[in-house]
Amino acid sequence: MKKSIAILTGGGPAPGMNTVVGSVAKAFLQNGYRVIGLHGGYSGLFRPDPLTVEIDFVFADRIVNRGGSTVIMSRFKPTDKDFAENFNLKFFTDNNVQLLVTVGGDDTASTANRVAKFLAEKQHPIANIHVPKTIDNDLPLPEETPTFGFQSAQAQGTATGCIFYEDARTSENWFIVSAMGRSAGHLAWGIGSACHYPMIVIPEMFNKTSITIDKICNLLISSVIKRKLAGIDYGCAMVSEGVFHALSESEIKNSGIHFSYDEHGHPELGKISKAAIFSELVDKRLKAANIKVKTRPVEIGYDVRCSAPIAYDLVYCSLLGFGVYRLFDQGATGCMVYVKSNGEVQPLYLKDLQDPVTGKIPPRLVDINSPRVSSIIDNVLSYITTDDYEAAKKYVSDPAEYDFRKILNW
Repeated sequence: MKKSIAILTGGGPAPGMNTVVGSVAKAFLQNGYRVIGLHGGYSGLFRPDPLTVEIDFVFADRIVNRGGSTVIMSRFKPTDKDFAENFNLKFFTDNNVQLLVTVGGDDTASTANRVAKFLAEKQHPIANIHVPKTIDNDLPLPEETPTFGFQSAQAQGTATGCIFYEDARTSENWFIVSAMGRSAGHLAWGIGSACHYPMIVIPEMFNKTSITIDKICNLLISSVIKRKLAGIDYGCAMVSEGVFHALSESEIKNSGIHFSYDEHGHPELGKISKAAIFSELVDKRLKAANIKVKTRPVEIGYDVRCSAPIAYDLVYCSLLGFGVYRLFDQGATGCMVYVKSNGEVQPLYLKDLQDPVTGKIPPRLVDINSPRVSSIIDNVLSYITTDDYEAAKKYVSDPAEYDFRKILNW
């Protein structure tokens, strides 16, 4: 029977998903393999009738530069019970699957290792190779290599963010913009920097103090006041969604915002607009201070995940896809594919990235002390300093509360 490989995609989409899948397929097809796309992520392996798509050259060639993921994604994570009762071994044996290629985050990668171990125990050993993906750019790849999709998401977000800024200038408004990034502020910082937003707030900025709603709001208001002192009545402020997820539950509950809660009693943060919340909170404080500015909330997130990849990711994701075949041909398994800046392909293992104590992969954070970041803080952001205190008393009684560096304890 002809040897085959199976490809599944897990988690949320990122620009370049189809490029990876199409490139993997092309490499294996020209080397005599059959390529099967498995819809529904891991859920397809734990049902009697998995939904699949036969990926031939024409299919791969058609999708290779498209956004989204033609192989349908899922966040399904199998339990021990699923492995014991629902695993579809027949899919692997009937199709003579030799390799499982997974595209996703670290959960997708670790589950692939479980699948491979389970199959070995069932006397059908396979190789598994993972392609790491996230638009958050928070996976600590060597040499600061970006995660695929980040550059495209940043480019698309910047195009959208510049439109918001033009609207702000045109209508003399303020926009509160929120960008995706649960653990790190790479996307928010990249977009805000590229658009020259006068205020950017990311979790890494709070490296010397705790994150609170008051501090976030005061940073945003600091920029509004600073611009008013310069006779400028418009602006955009970027807030990473990560600062919201870093808030304590007591902070969230005391914010005055009404949330829905999950079965464990935790606020369902994914269902709400972070930009809308901070816009409402800032508006109330501006009104209380009799500062005549209204903000408008906008989100950057779901509109960038399925955007078409830019040239950088088209090439990068192609190299990742071809790299899967290179590693497989070398006998590698249980690893992630990593491509150096010169195109050299290397295996990367989860254990190389995991914390030796917790077993978790620590997120790669924005280096807030780097010259790259400091230059933006010093030359692009607008905020109250000690030199502005006297003039700022026209708007607030205690300008020190809005001093950028005092808020952050820098």
